[in-house]
Amino acid sequence: MKDEKKTAAKQAETVTISRTEYESQQAQLAELKLQNQWLLEQLGLAKKRQFGSSSEKMHEEFMDQLGLPFNELEAYAFGTKSATPEQIAVKAHARKRKSGNVLDVVPEGTPTEVVEHRLPEEEQVCEVCGSQMVEIGKEVHRTLKMEPPKFWIREDVYYTYACKNCELETGEANILKTPKEPALLPGSFASAEAVAHIAVQKFVMYSPLYRLEQEFNRQGLKLSRQTMSNWLLNVSEMWLQPIYNVLHEKLCKEQVLHADETTLQVLKEAGRPSTSKSYMWLYRTSGCAEQAIVLYEYQPTRKAEHAENFLKGFSGWLHADGYQGYHRLPENIRVVGCWAHARRKFDEALQTLPKEKQKDSPAAVGECYCSRLFKLEEAFAELTPEKRYEKRLEQEKPVLDALLSWANEMQAKTAPKSAMGRAIHYLLEQWPYLIRYLEDGRLELSNNRAERSIKPFVMGRKNWLFANTPGGAQASSVIYSLIETAKENGLDPYRYLLWVLRNAPALSQTDVAWAGQLTPASAPDECRIPLK
Repeated sequence: MKDEKKTAAKQAETVTISRTEYESQQAQLAELKLQNQWLLEQLGLAKKRQFGSSSEKMHEEFMDQLGLPFNELEAYAFGTKSATPEQIAVKAHARKRKSGNVLDVVPEGTPTEVVEHRLPEEEQVCEVCGSQMVEIGKEVHRTLKMEPPKFWIREDVYYTYACKNCELETGEANILKTPKEPALLPGSFASAEAVAHIAVQKFVMYSPLYRLEQEFNRQGLKLSRQTMSNWLLNVSEMWLQPIYNVLHEKLCKEQVLHADETTLQVLKEAGRPSTSKSYMWLYRTSGCAEQAIVLYEYQPTRKAEHAENFLKGFSGWLHADGYQGYHRLPENIRVVGCWAHARRKFDEALQTLPKEKQKDSPAAVGECYCSRLFKLEEAFAELTPEKRYEKRLEQEKPVLDALLSWANEMQAKTAPKSAMGRAIHYLLEQWPYLIRYLEDGRLELSNNRAERSIKPFVMGRKNWLFANTPGGAQASSVIYSLIETAKENGLDPYRYLLWVLRNAPALSQTDVAWAGQLTPASAPDECRIPLK
């Protein structure tokens, strides 16, 4: 009786379906597994971005473990010995001594306030014999003093003179007036010092204007954020935009540039909702330029036509990321891909794996290839462009060929939607642009130079969040451009802006080409950052 019940239960659990339905369910199951894997990868990457290290440097144990098969693959692909870099001397860097002495942290020439502490004369008497004591030594204790920014009113009084003799003889006095210095902003009480300070606080220290307003109010200065905003807008349009235009012309005459872009929210833009994404584009010179130039440009969209218009007149190589808009630029602009982005894809794939599986994973192999290229570039850093070009063909070209061969094999074995699949896809899709740096020794392996230059804007955006109007966004792009260009040329942003704003009004009245005299390249030594 019990056996009959078991047999009936088993028959009840068995369901017969068609092969078509079975295959459909298997396909759905496979798709769900891939989707689940993708979600787990995204969860792991989100945790890594929030809590993990931002470094993509390859772990040494990975390099050691993968070194043998890496070299064997190169030898197999080319029938030659592995491309081991020669020992090239790299310039040594002296590490600064740590010390608690205040003289180690202040620049040379810092003024010193000496306060002497002596005993009153009536106390300079020996308690034993009653004789007058004499100084035999001293102990010096140094401290670093600071105080909040001061504010004061400057009154420029211009006197008028009259000839009394002429008035007695003719009845009309000859009048002579003291010539007035041109105002920074006519009809405003703004000064070069005040505007330069506000600009540096917002665009270098990332402090929103409402915080500056609160800080000034605590000191008794009732300066509204609207007034400060108007000062920045007007100064940017009148005095900084012409200098920006001169730098733009010089930038487009270079042969190697870098480009990047990031989002920006503009609240009041005609015909667009306040939640729309606008963009801040960045263009800058490469390491081979005699004078560094960093320029930002605000645009409402990410269309390739904006880059084409900005780079009108430029012909050469443009370092960029994988954004397809750059690849639609004219043929005279040759886009150079970024190996830092390619390595990052493999690093992300590596981070989705359990730690015990990372060493033997294909993602580690891919990242090892990329890290090998960066290691070689470090060794070539001090070479001339011509010598670097030769070394790259000799030692990096074999690594690239081996990597391409490995990637083509892995593509057939890897799920396209997985993190590893996306890394392989990015590598192969961008390959023509990634290997373009081999064309000239002045080109760089990555676009990190542009990413470092756009970071100050990203840091500022985290604090002030958005721009109110397109005019404000454009003014911000101009001010950021001059500040970052000044920093790239070893200038102190405040001193440089102060020099510009003090001289621009007067120069503009006597020289049509005044803006060319106020670029960072022309700044005097007093604008430079003090060095120890």
